[in-house]
Amino acid sequence: MIRAIRHESQGADHEPVDDEVTLDFDQRHRRRMTLMGAAGLEFLLDLPKAERLRGGDALILDDGRRVRVNAAPEPLAEIAAPSADALVRIAWHLGNRHLPVMLAPGRLIIRQDHVIEDMVRGLGATVTQVEAPFDPESGAYAGGAHGHHHHHHDEGHGDQQA
Repeated sequence: MIRAIRHESQGADHEPVDDEVTLDFDQRHRRRMTLMGAAGLEFLLDLPKAERLRGGDALILDDGRRVRVNAAPEPLAEIAAPSADALVRIAWHLGNRHLPVMLAPGRLIIRQDHVIEDMVRGLGATVTQVEAPFDPESGAYAGGAHGHHHHHHDEGHGDQQA
């Protein structure tokens, strides 16, 4: 089977492509899976490690062909707040729950989740349901599969012994 062995970041979309795939957020962060392009090209995504693909990126196949990655529309919740302070407070609560969040001018965008939507309404937010590609922030500790930071409580936290 033909393999996609690397990818080129956004901006490479001006190059001619042989096919294209439309993937949701979860599908755009995989290392290995079989894909079928819109024009019928079947190939194996076979990257050395899971990489975050974005809409406009290109997958480079082992035979030199190129496949454009499109970000699929997903059901999202757009969160607006009555003030910048309220929006920051809501952002803190979302971050405290380690939720992926897409930032936009004056609003936050998350995947639809009625529990979280009710929580932010309780904090004064207005929530609007939208369908759009989801491309959340990578996070300060990104570089691996998740934007998580793991530490052990004996590494510089807690009681210091003299």
